[in-house]
Amino acid sequence: MAIQLHTLLKRKPGTTHEEFLDHWFNVHGPLIANCSAANYVRRYEQHPTVWPSDTSKGEPEWDGITTQIFDSMESFYAHTREPDFPAVMEDVATFLDPTKMVVVLTEEPNVVIG
Repeated sequence: MAIQLHTLLKRKPGTTHEEFLDHWFNVHGPLIANCSAANYVRRYEQHPTVWPSDTSKGEPEWDGITTQIFDSMESFYAHTREPDFPAVMEDVATFLDPTKMVVVLTEEPNVVIG
């Protein structure tokens, strides 16, 4: 049974949403794709938040969501034990607010439509 890791992301205070996206897409994504921990990841998705055209009501609470899919919980834990995994987490601290991250591990979805 596949395991999905969903993480809600908030940019680091003092950075713009555009700066967040640039780092997430052009630095963090390639870092994850090219590390040994990626050997355990079946799929990695980056979902940027859609910002409303009317920002008078404020900005969205989250800047994006990642989804990572693993073959099993064992694969999930194994990827965190890879020697270059700490470098991924160090990069997280450079562009995200770790106190605002929300992490949810789920099983495969129960598809209702589609």
